[in-house]
Amino acid sequence: MVRPKYKRVILKLSGEALAGERGFGLDEKTLDAIAAQVKEISDLGVEVSIVVGGGNFWRGRSGKGMDRTTADYMGMLATVINALALQDALESINILTRVQTAIEMRQIAEPYIRRKAVRHLEKGRVVIFAAGTGNPYFSTDTTAALRAAEIEAEVILLAKKVDGVYDSDPNVNADAKKFDELTYIDVLNRGLGVMDSTATSLCMDNKIPIVVFGLSQPENIKKVILGEKIGTLVKEV
Repeated sequence: MVRPKYKRVILKLSGEALAGERGFGLDEKTLDAIAAQVKEISDLGVEVSIVVGGGNFWRGRSGKGMDRTTADYMGMLATVINALALQDALESINILTRVQTAIEMRQIAEPYIRRKAVRHLEKGRVVIFAAGTGNPYFSTDTTAALRAAEIEAEVILLAKKVDGVYDSDPNVNADAKKFDELTYIDVLNRGLGVMDSTATSLCMDNKIPIVVFGLSQPENIKKVILGEKIGTLVKEV
């Protein structure tokens, strides 16, 4: 059997990815497909944690004229909805799962405690981090970078609707060029929008590689885990 390239990973899922083709809310088929892929890599002995966004329900910029802090907290609550839905999909296929939230809501999830999260991973449980960092003005990209540093994840798997990083929007420009590899500095200087600048800088400071790939293709998460070169790798020089 082929051995996984990574032992402990963070999978970053956007809220929009959970909406499937609907573009809003939750798509059950998409949730089930993601859960099945997570099960595949968990069965290989990979310790899996997930950071999920909330853009399928709410984005901070949705609240036009609203106080930014209030809008951001609403976005954090949206991520909890997605985390619980993903937990349900995983547990329906017998994957032990824990949701940890940066904002305490003990009736439905554990509060985020780093040592406890690491212990769950060591016991083979999938840990879903919700409610961002618990602070306004920080994105779930930054959450993924922060949690990856805290739990010493070897890589961030950044699952998107596009199959990698391009020099322009491939949905608009048919001649857009896809990158196989980039450095953190390339991403920052070119403003490529892989992750926001805070998240990218945090990954650079802690030497955490990022693999950007398309979620729509079956088996892509497993392919990345097994070391296949798909998508775009962001790393040091």
